[in-house]
Amino acid sequence: MAAIKISSANFDEIINGDKPVLLDFFASWCGPCKMLSPIIEEIADERADIAVGKIDVDAEPELASRFNVFSIPTLVYMKNGEIISQSAGARPKAAILAMLD
Repeated sequence: MAAIKISSANFDEIINGDKPVLLDFFASWCGPCKMLSPIIEEIADERADIAVGKIDVDAEPELASRFNVFSIPTLVYMKNGEIISQSAGARPKAAILAMLD
């Protein structure tokens, strides 16, 4: 399943769903975000047990502010509406998968 484009309109529905959620805060102009994007898509395809969402910080600044995102890419892993882990900067796939355990 491909990563879900998240906006203010569908945010609550996604984070309050029955699956844990990995959020990728990114911008289209961000080089490290572009490097991370294929990894995020791979994880979305491989891990049916989690919802994977992408949030464009330029289009959704209020969501970025809500999560105190000051640098991108930022990844946030949530379970039951609670932040379990958060990291800023590009990461290898193994490090992202380790966040999800």
